[in-house]
Amino acid sequence: MSIAEIFLLGIALSADAFAVSIAAGICTPGVTVAEKFKMSAFFGIFQGIMPVAGWFAGFLFLDYICSFDHWIAMGLLSFIGIKMILESRKKEDCKTFNYFGTGPLFVMAFATSIDAMAAGLSILMLGADIFFPALFIASTTFTISLIGVNIGKKAGRKLGQYAELSGGIILILIGLKIFFTDIFTT
Repeated sequence: MSIAEIFLLGIALSADAFAVSIAAGICTPGVTVAEKFKMSAFFGIFQGIMPVAGWFAGFLFLDYICSFDHWIAMGLLSFIGIKMILESRKKEDCKTFNYFGTGPLFVMAFATSIDAMAAGLSILMLGADIFFPALFIASTTFTISLIGVNIGKKAGRKLGQYAELSGGIILILIGLKIFFTDIFTT
């Protein structure tokens, strides 16, 4: 897996967390620096752990799926990409919600990182090591989430929608690349 692919994967996977961070910035007046870092840390840690979990879980059944792993990688990444594109089209209103409570952060971080678990499985199918991509994904998500909270009040929900849409398209393209690379090299 090339640095460019890891970079695009990190950006794409952080799009959900970016959108939630923007919503938190829009809907929460007087966000403290500690709350910004807390949210970013939750998202970054979960986005770093989940690909590792997917990568290790893949070892349990990788021998059984080697002949069609490129189909699975393309399917998983495309499914996640399409889900992100559809989510980007939803309209969200600001509701009274504690974005920075530990419980809600745990749920949001887990929910926005499930796609990273599928990405970890895809990385395993490529025969690549997981630790640098996971660290990069975690760092990217932390940074992008912090940026999202900070610009949420200024930019609004539209930016979050575009980030989610772009992330979805990138994941679909990575899935297609994996599929066609495997088809034409075997």
